[in-house]
Amino acid sequence: MQPKAFIFDLDGVLTDTAEFHYLAWKQIGEQLGIPVDRALNERLKGVSRMESLERILAAAPRPLHLSPGEKEQWATQKNALYQELIETIRPSDRLPGIDGLLNEIRSANILLALGSASRNANLVLERLGLADAFDYIVDAGQIRFGKPHPETFVNAADHFGLPYETCIGVEDSAAGIEAINAAGMFSVGIGSPDALSEAKYRVADTSLLTLGGILEAYGIG
Repeated sequence: MQPKAFIFDLDGVLTDTAEFHYLAWKQIGEQLGIPVDRALNERLKGVSRMESLERILAAAPRPLHLSPGEKEQWATQKNALYQELIETIRPSDRLPGIDGLLNEIRSANILLALGSASRNANLVLERLGLADAFDYIVDAGQIRFGKPHPETFVNAADHFGLPYETCIGVEDSAAGIEAINAAGMFSVGIGSPDALSEAKYRVADTSLLTLGGILEAYGIG
């Protein structure tokens, strides 16, 4: 069966904004007295801002009891730090191989969607010069449940009116791969085999992504 749509994650797939998220959360952690190291940051990839904060709070050396309003304030502060950092993003920050892959998909008349956990998705796409590259954008403001819930990917497929099995999701996080698989779609993972063992097709980095390679794994070729 020919795939009808690709649904891309943003952070760590189109550009490496994951590092900016880490730096912003690290600053928040320092203010809360919680060390945010690379290992903890790995567990924040692909999940919503509030869920990320909850995971950081759960890692506190001593229990912190914050009200919902206080949590919202910390999450808002983190986003302000992140937005300062992403002001530096330029089209040259697109990850290797992404331009070629997007062009291949477009030439094959396959639809393109973005399914991001970030409420800053549109801003980042504009900075990257990719605002017009996608037929549909799902961001965190449009959905009720974040990844690993499948709603992000289901939302995109439903917008196009497509059967889920005709869609391919591209992610760099375990939560994202879980969401794609739960939606009944074909999952493409970018990263280590340890973190992305459930991906149906995986490459180490974006430079290795090609439409031909993905379609062969999907069952066409």
